[in-house]
Amino acid sequence: MHRPGCRSIFVLGALILITGSALFAQNALPKSFGDWTANAKSSFTPSDPAQLAIAKEYDFVSGERSTYTRNGETIDVTVYHMKDSSGAYGEYSYLRQNDMARAELAEHSSMSSGRALALVGDLVVDVRGDKLTKDEPALKELVKDVSKSAHAGPLPWIGGRLPVENMLQRSDHYLLGPVALNQFFPLGADDWLGFSHGAEAETAQYQLNGKTVTLLLADFPTPQIAADELSRLGGKFNVNGSNVGGGPPLFAKRTVTMLEVVFGASSKEEAAPLLNGVESGTQVTWSEPTFQFKEPSIEMMIVGSIVGTGIICGFTLVAGLAFGGFRLVVKRALPNRVFDRTSQIQVLQLGLSSKPINAEDFYQMDGTPIPATDVDKDLPDRVALRIFR
Repeated sequence: MHRPGCRSIFVLGALILITGSALFAQNALPKSFGDWTANAKSSFTPSDPAQLAIAKEYDFVSGERSTYTRNGETIDVTVYHMKDSSGAYGEYSYLRQNDMARAELAEHSSMSSGRALALVGDLVVDVRGDKLTKDEPALKELVKDVSKSAHAGPLPWIGGRLPVENMLQRSDHYLLGPVALNQFFPLGADDWLGFSHGAEAETAQYQLNGKTVTLLLADFPTPQIAADELSRLGGKFNVNGSNVGGGPPLFAKRTVTMLEVVFGASSKEEAAPLLNGVESGTQVTWSEPTFQFKEPSIEMMIVGSIVGTGIICGFTLVAGLAFGGFRLVVKRALPNRVFDRTSQIQVLQLGLSSKPINAEDFYQMDGTPIPATDVDKDLPDRVALRIFR
């Protein structure tokens, strides 16, 4: 039985849960941490259109900003609430600058004298102030308080496929849209890489032969999509010496579902260490053992049918003889005790005569068969008896 009110209650409960989760995330910043005290708190949305567009590519949900003071000093703390941890990782990699060294605020955190960043689940903490390196213990306490409102989740794996040798520190960036891609791999503002087809990408800069080159990794759902995107890329840009588009040379390669593109190299040989140094993490093979059915010849099928039929007939004959012999032996050894007992016999009547057939007509009162002389075979009512005798 369907109750209309149950569905309304379920929808209302879901809305309350989602709203409560959002409000909980918006109140991630504490009132105080260390010697710092919150002075003002407000919601936050990036004011710069480009930064807002990039935040939306990383599934920006909401933001929170608060100003903290201590003995006349001021710092601004902003929390980016993203849809999941992958988007938060992308926003963190976008906001991080090359001069921000590795910090101990969280597993993924970095800091300079005027800025600190920390990734906590689906939240990104951005702190701006002066001489922040001296307040690392207090900032660690801040990150710990914010983490109580975060939701943990898996981080993107594609960054782990980047070659480590000759990579410039903190130059890697996780990308989920064309706006962010155009900032770190400027070939065009449109979706020339194929994010609409489920791509996720990672860029990093390398020092090769005294010049800075950029490596782009893009992973697609299937090898077919990756092959199509590589073909489309070759028809739009100067890829592997195609001289299409008249732009700077690009050197690209596909490995299963992943595309590797190098920008800034002068030759394919110069780009080869980067293209060949990528670990795809996926292997596709057609040589795995599989079951193969081989149809037998017509001669074998005919012989098999004859032999099989003979075996079935032989089994039927042996079973019939065994059952019949067993019945005869029992009737000889135990007459009228196991088989053909007068109390158990039932006779099917065809109704051809007026006299009903009785099982006792076959036996005398002591259970022995009626002698042949006692039976009048000429009587019409004894026709059935002659059949059974």
